[in-house]
Amino acid sequence: MHVLVSTASKHGATAGIGNHIGETLRQRGFAVTVAEPDQAKPEAGYDGIVLGSGVYAGHWLKDAKNLATRIAACDPAPPVWVFSSGPLGDPPKPDEEPVDVASIVEAVAPVEHRIFAGKIDKSELGFGERAIMVAVRAPDGDFRDWDEIATWANEIADALEPAQEAT
Repeated sequence: MHVLVSTASKHGATAGIGNHIGETLRQRGFAVTVAEPDQAKPEAGYDGIVLGSGVYAGHWLKDAKNLATRIAACDPAPPVWVFSSGPLGDPPKPDEEPVDVASIVEAVAPVEHRIFAGKIDKSELGFGERAIMVAVRAPDGDFRDWDEIATWANEIADALEPAQEAT
């Protein structure tokens, strides 16, 4: 089975999550294509798609939203899993869903939407981004839980394996 993993990532943290999901699926025996949203080809007949985006000011990145629209146009549409990355701290804040995720969920009808904690390195940010981080008192650091991410990737593999065994 062939799975597409595509993530929109502004500073690389969300791409790291996508790469970890892709590697976990490969270890389970899946053929995996990891591609940035503007390079992804959801119409290529994948058996499953994982779509993720970093969340900034409560919103998904434009490239991921555009890919969600392209996935929704696939006929037949493969099963889709969606994740958002962005809450920071321990426990991660904010804990509510991104503002625009409801429309994405409606468009692609995912099997599941997960929210993963993100990473922020203020030294990599531009002046405006740093000012926002100070204003909202966002903590600096890597809050991604690699075990949680691998567990979710294994759940995706478990869901896809019955279809793989049927072929």
